[in-house]
Amino acid sequence: MPYFMTETGEPWTPIGQNDAISWDELAGLFRRRDLPGVEAHLRYLVDHGVTCLRLMLEYAQVRHRYIERPLGQFVPAMVRLWDDLFGLCGKVGLRILLTPFDTFWMWLHWRHHPYNQRNGGPLANPSRFLLDEAVRGAIKNRLTFAVERWGGSGVLFGWDLWNEIHPAHAEGCADGFLPFIADLSQHVRALETKLYGRSHPQTVSLFGPELVWRPHLPLAEPIFRHPDLDFATIHIYAEGTIDDPRNTVDPAIAMGRIVRESLAAIHDGRPFLDTEHGPIHSFKDRHVTLPEPFDDEYFRHLQWAHLASGGAGGGMRWPNRHPHRLSNGMRAAQRSLAGFLPLIDWHRFRRRNLSEEVDVEVPGVRAFACGDADQAVVWCLRTDALAANGQVRHDAPPVSGRLSLPCLRTGRYAVTAWNTEAGHPRGTNTAIAHASAGLQVVLPPLITDVALAIRRI
Repeated sequence: MPYFMTETGEPWTPIGQNDAISWDELAGLFRRRDLPGVEAHLRYLVDHGVTCLRLMLEYAQVRHRYIERPLGQFVPAMVRLWDDLFGLCGKVGLRILLTPFDTFWMWLHWRHHPYNQRNGGPLANPSRFLLDEAVRGAIKNRLTFAVERWGGSGVLFGWDLWNEIHPAHAEGCADGFLPFIADLSQHVRALETKLYGRSHPQTVSLFGPELVWRPHLPLAEPIFRHPDLDFATIHIYAEGTIDDPRNTVDPAIAMGRIVRESLAAIHDGRPFLDTEHGPIHSFKDRHVTLPEPFDDEYFRHLQWAHLASGGAGGGMRWPNRHPHRLSNGMRAAQRSLAGFLPLIDWHRFRRRNLSEEVDVEVPGVRAFACGDADQAVVWCLRTDALAANGQVRHDAPPVSGRLSLPCLRTGRYAVTAWNTEAGHPRGTNTAIAHASAGLQVVLPPLITDVALAIRRI
């Protein structure tokens, strides 16, 4: 199925972002400097609809957050940190998407890494990280430790078995990705099944632009269709729009396009979600922190484009701000998305992307949509009312009109309009779907954007 459920069969949607054990909101975990402060932060997240954090078991930007040092010896202070974090997340009701390595900083700080031969590890150069048998054994040992220690806590949502798998870790080749993933996946699944009687969902992430930059390499098959993985993910950093936004509309259009392309690459209906996005080029390369009002709108637009195009949840931002955290406006946007979710029966929703099939009879409005025969999610965004600062004008004259949705079967439907910025419904109307014309929906007066939840009555 294309969405997630809990162990008790309840619909569950990943709403969250990337975090790191050395960033300021979780920094109090280290040596238990401020556990009450971390707990208060986690409760704040839950109060704003957050259900999931994506975290790396080691974050190698700084020297003292390695989970192993030296190779095979798990650092007591770091193990206690993760014990505390899993305990606090269980206490407040958060789950974790866990990945074993921070591959970005591991590559840049290889001279310090415990897997480096100079530090007692097995490998001279990280370009063979996916190929070396001794390293493979060490990776499995790390995963075994994590499964045995935290896999039964109930906090773990799933495994990102490898963060941004890359040909550079395999001497420029991607031919070995399929067997590498299979080896790790089957190891983790067999161990979890033995210990707990079931296994957690698994994925492997990819830096999304690589699909465009390296079309000659077999990247799509292991990411979107690997038989051992349960859901698909890429990191959606579209060049010139999402990675370096100059307005808040073009990134949303890019997000919708990439989600549609990704769903088309999946052949078995498994869930798809973005697990990293954000203004990475603006922040990292141009050293620009986006103005907060602009960034809040950019964030909100991306999450609704992701959800309405058929992604699970709103995507997971990499903060790329200074300080390195999400703003209060972004948290309000997450709470709005969480409020919308109960309007759809996700357990029964077998969505396909309909963004190109929906007909919007309103000039200057772009629709992002997904649906099946009984339900649909639509998000309509004004594209003709950009202000000089790149945001959608709130003082633009409202527009109205209709949109037509194909594929919905004949019958009556409840159509709930949702104010994405304020986080509350604008009202519910009924509409009739006919075999010849599909469902005709009258849009409420539209100044900036509106989301629609459509369910058969």
